[in-house]
Amino acid sequence: MLSQTLKYAYFPGCVAQGACRELSLSTKALTKALGIELVELKKAACCGSGTFKEDSQLLEDTVNARNIALAEELNLPLLTHCSTCQGVIGHVDERLKECQKTDPQYIDKVNGLLEKESCSPYRGSTEVKHLLYALVTDYGIEEIQKRVTRKLSGLKCAAFYGCYLLRAQKYMPYDDPFQPQAMENVFRAIGATPIYYRGRTQCCGWPLSSYATSQSFKMAGMHIQDALTSGADCIVTPCPLCHLNLDSRQPEVEKVIGQKLGLPVLHLPQLIALALGVSPQELGLERHIVSTKPVLEKLSL
Repeated sequence: MLSQTLKYAYFPGCVAQGACRELSLSTKALTKALGIELVELKKAACCGSGTFKEDSQLLEDTVNARNIALAEELNLPLLTHCSTCQGVIGHVDERLKECQKTDPQYIDKVNGLLEKESCSPYRGSTEVKHLLYALVTDYGIEEIQKRVTRKLSGLKCAAFYGCYLLRAQKYMPYDDPFQPQAMENVFRAIGATPIYYRGRTQCCGWPLSSYATSQSFKMAGMHIQDALTSGADCIVTPCPLCHLNLDSRQPEVEKVIGQKLGLPVLHLPQLIALALGVSPQELGLERHIVSTKPVLEKLSL
């Protein structure tokens, strides 16, 4: 048993509050089932998803220093369920902690801008952690396994990590950035079978989608085809932007590649929460573009 209740400053991000509301629903359902307390950072701003630095590195650093400072006010680690948010905010936190040692004048500049907006200063006193790694390293695989009430036996799951989660930061203390195992270990713990395929650690194509749409969809289609060929019943991702390109745009992807796909794409907390006995309705599984019925039928739900 865990010795104390885990508590986090919850950064929901933009996509989970809009196009992928089911991610917000399932994260809250999962953490409730596990007894994890979330304190939502309602004043947090969009991380910028990597675009702010195209105009100004200082802009990206200041916006996200403010997000981190909101968590520091609570003396809590910042938790996100978005690989892109993890990559951006985690990288800013990493950069600023290095600057505290090597370039304190830059920290003063960032905090000066925050002070002008009556915001708390960045102190570098907390950490930024994705839900996946909070579950694996803080909660523990064995503890999750103890709480499984509905083993997902026979369900073949293909992880799609997303590149921001694995390689946006210099240091990855929780997993191997090129040969990760965290999601596959979670799959095994809840009774599902992990499927390994070529695209599991590659980019989904989302960053290209606004200016090279066809190439973006071809990338997504290649990954979905690889997962299907490898025998997957579904793809599971810890990133809502990956989910948008792999699920919401799958009908468009099919037109570009000239092939029917029809592979369900689940958010990571949806999959885990199913194993903990949470109903599909509570997890928003009906909100997906590609029907999740084949997954539910396989689980006799």
